[in-house]
Amino acid sequence: MRKSLDQLYKKQSLLYKYFLYIASICFIVFFFPKGGKFKYEYFKGQTWQYEDLRAPFDFSIQKTNEEVLLEKKDIESNSPDYYSYNQEIVNDVSKRFNQKFNTTFSNNDFSEAQLYRLRVIGKKLIENIYHKGVFDEEEVKSTTKNVFLIKDNEANNVAFSELFKVSQANRLIKNTLENQSLDDLEVHYKSIFDGLIRSNIVYDKDLSEKALNDELSKVSYTRGTVDEGELIITKGEVVESEDVKVLDSLATEFESELWIGNNYYYILVGYTILVALVLMMLFLFLKKYRREISDNNTKVTFIIFNILLQVLITTLVVKYNDTYVFVVPLCILPLILKTFFDARLGLYVHVLTVLILGFVVPNSFEYIFLQIIAGIVTILTVSELYKRANLFVSVAQITFIYLIGYLAFHVIHEGSIEAVNWFVFSLFLLNGMITLFVQPLIYIYEKLFGLVSDVSLLELSDTNSKLLKELSNKAPGTFHHSLQVANLAEAAANEVGANAMLVRVGALYHDIGKMENPTYFTENQITNVNPHDALTPLESGKIIVGHVIKGIEIARKNKLPDRVIDFIRSHHGTTLVYYFYKKQEDQEGEANADDFRYPGPLPFSKETAILMMADSVEAASKSLKNPTFLIIDEFVDKIISGQMNANQFLNADITFKEIESIKKIFKQKLTNIYHLRVEYPE
Repeated sequence: MRKSLDQLYKKQSLLYKYFLYIASICFIVFFFPKGGKFKYEYFKGQTWQYEDLRAPFDFSIQKTNEEVLLEKKDIESNSPDYYSYNQEIVNDVSKRFNQKFNTTFSNNDFSEAQLYRLRVIGKKLIENIYHKGVFDEEEVKSTTKNVFLIKDNEANNVAFSELFKVSQANRLIKNTLENQSLDDLEVHYKSIFDGLIRSNIVYDKDLSEKALNDELSKVSYTRGTVDEGELIITKGEVVESEDVKVLDSLATEFESELWIGNNYYYILVGYTILVALVLMMLFLFLKKYRREISDNNTKVTFIIFNILLQVLITTLVVKYNDTYVFVVPLCILPLILKTFFDARLGLYVHVLTVLILGFVVPNSFEYIFLQIIAGIVTILTVSELYKRANLFVSVAQITFIYLIGYLAFHVIHEGSIEAVNWFVFSLFLLNGMITLFVQPLIYIYEKLFGLVSDVSLLELSDTNSKLLKELSNKAPGTFHHSLQVANLAEAAANEVGANAMLVRVGALYHDIGKMENPTYFTENQITNVNPHDALTPLESGKIIVGHVIKGIEIARKNKLPDRVIDFIRSHHGTTLVYYFYKKQEDQEGEANADDFRYPGPLPFSKETAILMMADSVEAASKSLKNPTFLIIDEFVDKIISGQMNANQFLNADITFKEIESIKKIFKQKLTNIYHLRVEYPE
């Protein structure tokens, strides 16, 4: 039982990767749009590359969205409005007319017969005005089309020209009085009708909208049908606009038909196999070419998380409206992976992610082409992300590539640039703006996954930081030594294409463990008193070796990233503290080398190997007396050859050629440090 548990514990990392692999496949397939994939790619203006295509079943030809939209707009513009005739307002106007008439004609200047005639004329005016109805132009929706007027529960179609306007009252009064030869009474009638006439036509919003919706519901989304076996297009024929409409209709019908019955499960199996193959390529790549990442479950999880995040966002956008698919900033993926790992891994993961998304997006070839090209540009242009200007320039170049690529595809499909959809250009610009948010995203990832970017390294390289300030106060000699090592290591890293910023930060912090006992290290001794004289060689050796362990403890206490702590652990590898080992041997006649050996590990990267060389060369160079070009040349060769003979670089991915380049840089830098000059003849 115990052996089984031990085996399970040893394989837990592998089991986690299997779980991550299977869970990722399920996640991606689950979020894929539930629809089949039409097996033909076609574009207007291109020739049909496949065999003659006949209708596999009966289907209707779908109208385009533009056609349906135009039809609906036509219905909306011609749909009549409904207005209600308000009889209560007419009754109220008649009542008020009688009151004002009695007041206006209250004197005895008129006989009963005359008053009767004048009242009849006034009532006739009201009757004529309200015969069809009165409207106020400010209260109606439109006076240019016919309306339905609801009067006595009956809707009649009338034109606005048949209705009476409030503003027409005075003119009608004048014309009526002229016809009745009563011009001298115009002032009286105007005083009666002043403010009397009101609109009695009320817009019926509910009935108008119901009528409009009824008409819109009758809109057909199809125009004609294609019978089974009917020839749609022949091989070599140019795909015209009408052909595109028929093919689009067939594709829509075909994709919906695929998910009926058992086809659903077959398609899921197909998707699962393809996604599994893509993710398998990722895990195999990591295992073969990025073993240090493959062995780190946190880093593997980080990569998978970013892939799933891009798939999730893209699929959600496609489900909402596939027009916005290019808003998704897919180039953030290679940008982030290049920042935390390297360019090759960033591009490889980006390409695999784009291949997965090819199942989801419309016009998959166009999408895959544009995204891969944009990813390559991202890898080639983005460098030194901690410099803000570099990010802006790179994002501008990526956006420009998107725009040029889209324009080229449009010209291929349409044959001109006249019908370019400028809205898509705005989507690419929005994509670029969102990509600029990669810097805060990198900061979040650093906190969540414990990774280190160049931005953080730049902050750590500040010699005014708390920890380096403490080092300069407690161990000024060690601090000066670290600065010199940092300069040497950075120059060497630039020469061989290593991460110069990482090497510099590692060099600045590699000896922070000496703060515990600074006077036991020669660079911090300012008097002739050497505390090692009071100790045995074995005790002295433990103190010297112990600065590595102390350094790791201090680094963890101050929350330095693991990538920086790696330099503290490995900058001495498994070498001997040779001076005290030899002293013990001379005093006791024998010495156990393990008591004077650094715990390791060996340098396991190009950067840690460079630091080990730079540290040894800089420290040993302090012992040079009257250095010359020849002495420095032999000295550097001797130090680094000794490390190579001790097999200190077996685990580091560094070549002999790179080591020779590093030695050349060290010799140049030391020559400059000691201000050597060519001796001229007198």
